[in-house]
Amino acid sequence: MQSQPMIILGEDSQRMKDKDAQSHNISAARAVAESVKSTLGPKGMDKMLVSSIGDVTVTNDGVTILTEMDIDNPTAEMIVEVAETQEDEAGDGTTTAVAIAGELLKNAEDLLEQDIHPTSIIRGFHLGSERAREEVGNVAVEVDPEDEEILKSVAETSMTGKGAELNRDVLVDLVVRAVQSVTVEADDGSYITDLEFLDIETQTGRSVSESELLEGAVVDKDPVHSDMPTDVEDAGVLLLDTAIEVEEAEADAQLNLDSPDQLQEFIEQEEQQLKDMVEDIADTGANVVFCQKGIDDMAQHYLAKEGILAVRRVKKSDIEFLSELLETRIVSDFDSISADDVASGRVTRDETDELFYVEGEDGHGATLLLRGSTDHVVDELERGINDALDVVSSTVADGRVLPGGGAIEVELADRVRDYADSVEGREQLAVEAFADSLELVPRVLAENAGLDSIDTLVDLRAAHEDGDEHAGLNVYSGDVVDTFEASVVEPAHAKQQAIASASEAANLVLKIDDIIAAGDLSTSGGDEEEGGAPGGGMGGGMGGMGGGMGGMM
Repeated sequence: MQSQPMIILGEDSQRMKDKDAQSHNISAARAVAESVKSTLGPKGMDKMLVSSIGDVTVTNDGVTILTEMDIDNPTAEMIVEVAETQEDEAGDGTTTAVAIAGELLKNAEDLLEQDIHPTSIIRGFHLGSERAREEVGNVAVEVDPEDEEILKSVAETSMTGKGAELNRDVLVDLVVRAVQSVTVEADDGSYITDLEFLDIETQTGRSVSESELLEGAVVDKDPVHSDMPTDVEDAGVLLLDTAIEVEEAEADAQLNLDSPDQLQEFIEQEEQQLKDMVEDIADTGANVVFCQKGIDDMAQHYLAKEGILAVRRVKKSDIEFLSELLETRIVSDFDSISADDVASGRVTRDETDELFYVEGEDGHGATLLLRGSTDHVVDELERGINDALDVVSSTVADGRVLPGGGAIEVELADRVRDYADSVEGREQLAVEAFADSLELVPRVLAENAGLDSIDTLVDLRAAHEDGDEHAGLNVYSGDVVDTFEASVVEPAHAKQQAIASASEAANLVLKIDDIIAAGDLSTSGGDEEEGGAPGGGMGGGMGGMGGGMGGMM
């Protein structure tokens, strides 16, 4: 009896342990990194993502690529979370973070084959990450948050390689002015940027160069009635997220009428309800209504008679932005409506673009109106602009920047290697592997630009050994240049976050030594028999997606 194994798992359960589990997880995580690696840098390529319902997205934004992909592997999803965290915390650098995480796991696999325990590797990666982030602070250059040239350089670096690149002179200026419009100086002298007061609207059929920054909000809707005013200088604005309609009965109702007069009375009663609603609005002093829901045809007539401009089916995001801009609440119940809910402002109509411009009297805010020829163009443009806004606002708040073009990665790798000499035990090898992983960025930049990655890395190392901390790669000429002077600049906060996210994700994967699945493991990434290697199914499923992600290097 003692020699019989104790079976505690269900019949369909599968278990993968020790090296098999580690190899399976590393392969799945590396497959994610490989899928976006070719997107890095100004010369990176784009990806076409086709959803299950046929929607097409053409992008080189790392987090967009990973979130749109149909990934069915728990380990791979952990790496996707790296991109999402990087996007939330820094706004850019998603591809960098994911690519470094993949390279860390690749180097960790080599160490595992040398019988180095995962705990030692995890400890070494942690030490390397701490040191690298510390050195970022030492290499970073303090800048004046009001220095427009530096901010434009940061924005331009973020946009390069993305759809916004072709008209970057116009867009860079718009981005910097947009961030400055929602930035205030705190009492302690620091700067606070609140991007909630900045809205982004898009329009198709026009050139990207015609994009503009507007004070206030933009509402892409028409008046509900032709007799309504379109320009209201002294506007009393009311925001509604409830319909100006007679409420329908929750249950089906049947009316028995004895005469046509009863039907007429019923219709008149509905009309009176609508009239009362309009009178309630008029009594507050409002002469402009933005409604998120519908407005009944009869109510439209009464509103027009009262001289009230009304707009229906306004997007929820627009209503919320108007609430921020005008510093007023959104009314959800007609019974609670009052004059306090009416905000002062100015509403004007652009008949050419069929837009309403709304400016607040007390609140502040701005709208970035992006234009492009097609939906695909403006969608990618918006993603690039969002990244640029995030990194510029991060630079304003943090006040530190770094040289781009792979310069900071080579410098950090050199300093982490020097630090590795002081680390005892097998962790030293892991710290050195961490340094090697950082150099993935300049290597991939060179590969994506059609350059020899080995020669490029050798030249960069030589320049940094000679004391040039800002030596990076010019992907257009293939030369090693001072990227800081070349205006290839990145925010220090984004780089520190990318290093932290990558190392933490790699360590999380390495710490797993046992996978217990309720079903077939091959459906969550493949196994050695089906995929040719652990995680082969995952790699096979994702490997066909080529792509491009630029900007944050």
